[in-house]
Amino acid sequence: MTPDIIVVIVTYNSAHVIGGLLDSIPAAADGLTYHVVVVDNGSKDGTTELISTRGDCHVIYSQNTGYAGGINRGVRAAGPAGAILILNPDMRLHEGAIPPLLAALDDPEVGIAVPQIRSPSGSVERSLRREPTPARALGLNWTGAPVLAEYLTGPRDYETPRTVDWATGAAFLMSRKCYEAVGGWDESFFLYSEETDVCLRARDLGLLTRYEPRSVMVHIGGQSGRDHRTHAMQIVNRVRLYRRRHGSPASWCYFGLTVASELSWMLRGHGHSWHAVLALLMPSRRPPEIMCSDHLMPQ
Repeated sequence: MTPDIIVVIVTYNSAHVIGGLLDSIPAAADGLTYHVVVVDNGSKDGTTELISTRGDCHVIYSQNTGYAGGINRGVRAAGPAGAILILNPDMRLHEGAIPPLLAALDDPEVGIAVPQIRSPSGSVERSLRREPTPARALGLNWTGAPVLAEYLTGPRDYETPRTVDWATGAAFLMSRKCYEAVGGWDESFFLYSEETDVCLRARDLGLLTRYEPRSVMVHIGGQSGRDHRTHAMQIVNRVRLYRRRHGSPASWCYFGLTVASELSWMLRGHGHSWHAVLALLMPSRRPPEIMCSDHLMPQ
């Protein structure tokens, strides 16, 4: 029988977190039928050995093709279902977390539903975002002003259901209709900005992203850590995404303001930002996984 949902989890050196996530899924499904696919992107820490001993998931062994690549491979392997739940391995799902997300997809204008994400201490994480703009490239989220802040930071923003431009990719429920309409996740990003891209492309097609606070999930952290290479990848991909959606003058403005923002963070002691500046200004210094070292403006 076709399950209500398929669950796709992409792992990379996730042995210390994946077991807890898998253990939390049955209560979160609350009677829904589901099929879990774990795509391992070349872990070397025993992740594959751990999950291969479990009987509650189908394991796909893969080279590291990035987060989007892992998602697409998992969807292809999972077979048919009306909705696709995409989870980071360092998530923990509260009991009954999945049905409210699935109910949100009953609205034909909604293509993606996202939960309320909390920290291990119980505080609500600021997971909802506004569309990138040059003004928001300055990194002034602390102002809370919508024209300057990409993050939704007000406590009331997280109290009731709402439509958002995009949300962090730790937990996404996509309708099959939406997934097929956008053609899957864009693998060229490798890591970072792929969730922004898929939400905005879905919106272009009239399929909205809906925040549902009745669905609660915990982000415990502890997944593969950030370093200067992944920070550079994140910043370059932000510019790349903006360039793909906007004309040249606006994109060069966004590029310049992003450089200025990273320089300001560098002066405040954030060492990773120096590597991001180098990656923006010297294409040869960009992480090879994102394959955009041919032009100053990331393509």
